[in-house]
Amino acid sequence: MSSGSQTSKTAQTGTKAETSGHDGGRRREAGFVAFVGAGPGDENLLTLRGAHLLARADVVVLDQQAFGALLHHCSPHVKVVDIADETGAVSLKAVQEAKAGCRVVRVCAGDPGFFSSVSEEVAACAKADVEFEIVPGVPPATAVLTYAGIAPAVSVPEFRVVDAGQVADWSAHAAFDGTLVIYNGIAEAVPIAKALVAAGRPDTTPVAVTQSGTTTEQYTVVSSLGRLAPDLKHAGIAEPALMVVGDAVTGRDRLSWFENKPLFGWRVLVPRTKEQSAGLSEQLRSYGAVPEEVPTISVEPPRTPQQMDRAIKGLVTGRYEWVAFTSANAVKAIREKFDEYGLDARAFAGLKVAAVGEATAKALVEFGVKPDLVPVGEHSSEGLLAEWPPYDSMLDPINRVLLPRADIATETLIAGLTELGWECDDVTAYRTVRAAPPPAPIREAIKGGGFDAVLFTSSSTVRNLVGIAGKPHNVTVIAVIGPQTAKTAEEFGLRVDIMADKPSASALAAALAEYGAKQRQAALAAGDVPRRPSQTRRGARRRAK
Repeated sequence: MSSGSQTSKTAQTGTKAETSGHDGGRRREAGFVAFVGAGPGDENLLTLRGAHLLARADVVVLDQQAFGALLHHCSPHVKVVDIADETGAVSLKAVQEAKAGCRVVRVCAGDPGFFSSVSEEVAACAKADVEFEIVPGVPPATAVLTYAGIAPAVSVPEFRVVDAGQVADWSAHAAFDGTLVIYNGIAEAVPIAKALVAAGRPDTTPVAVTQSGTTTEQYTVVSSLGRLAPDLKHAGIAEPALMVVGDAVTGRDRLSWFENKPLFGWRVLVPRTKEQSAGLSEQLRSYGAVPEEVPTISVEPPRTPQQMDRAIKGLVTGRYEWVAFTSANAVKAIREKFDEYGLDARAFAGLKVAAVGEATAKALVEFGVKPDLVPVGEHSSEGLLAEWPPYDSMLDPINRVLLPRADIATETLIAGLTELGWECDDVTAYRTVRAAPPPAPIREAIKGGGFDAVLFTSSSTVRNLVGIAGKPHNVTVIAVIGPQTAKTAEEFGLRVDIMADKPSASALAAALAEYGAKQRQAALAAGDVPRRPSQTRRGARRRAK
């Protein structure tokens, strides 16, 4: 088999190379190196092949600061070699790991075929007789322009991509009548513009410079060759950035979509754990926001387990007619106790189950339990009570309800159920304690106006955030999930700007997006440049588009 065939076979299987020896046994051969293009910046633009190889990698070599987000595709046991601060000997590390029989993924910026610096590493693999594969990435030359609302080859005759560092004479490009995309040229952008004009390109030729393309830090300056110097100076553009010259830039007003998202670039504080806020953060990202999770509470087991032990025994032996869950944490606490006793969701057979809201209901469904009652109206204890049936001795053989709750839960639900004729076993399923303060930069951003918005999903998140980090700055948009949370926020001197139309985290995020869209539209209608709330505070850096 030729070396090329071996490379193909190894790449297709994505496994360590093994072949049959003459004795019928198996022998282990050297591993391989896959040079995977990470794409232009947005981690979601990684190719399927790249994700496939990362999932099967034994070793990943990458600049962790730039591409660390891609590691979520990897196995928990993957070895990570961070080369953020290194300029040499990178290829040697990849070769050494491959020689030891490992599947190595070397993550490269953009597309390895576009002005990449990994050619020496590829050559080192070939020289060492290490099998390798080169996986193309989505090239910034097309992706960044698309995210900036520029179609480089739709209504123009040609499309040309150049590396500024490899161009000594710009006169040939000045005569080019199509779209000119320039890599690695921001430091020399003004001299390049002057050289193009001096060589005959009109100084009115449109130019766009996009920084941090395809990420929520993306920022585009639209100018002309003649105006580029003052416009870039005012904007403070830096690498990574692409420069585009040509009439295709004029279509940006019609085609721009990414930077026009309702919360584009908004830094949004989500005072919940990553586990609690995964769906909420993803929704915020779809609106263009940059969510940042800051836990305000820590969930711990009850101080003594006896109450929960008796509750589980009663649940299994038929002591209860209903089990009411007022949080996903309560579902988790019961589930963990079930695991401890070797039980599963079948233990709920014959029981009626209530959930206070969508998140709690989802946690139950994931456990294998479909709730019988989820309030249609307000997702709170009051909303649950409004729809809870009164006890009827003719219909209900048992009048007892199990309430596994937090240690700080209010008595509203117990009092209401008692009035409806039910007896309640109120059991502390978990304790909530205030989380440790976030790092100093986060605290400073909260108090100094570095966040554009904060989403409060309960009164406790208001109290705890203020307790561990201080009050959000007055320019920060305050969004709350419902009236009780709004009341608590106001008690702490916070101005409530947004309240969700229904008490769910998803509705809260949607309300913030609607608010952001209205703010943007109002600014444009007044002829102003839309600015994020954090950009309105005193001393904030302002950039004009």
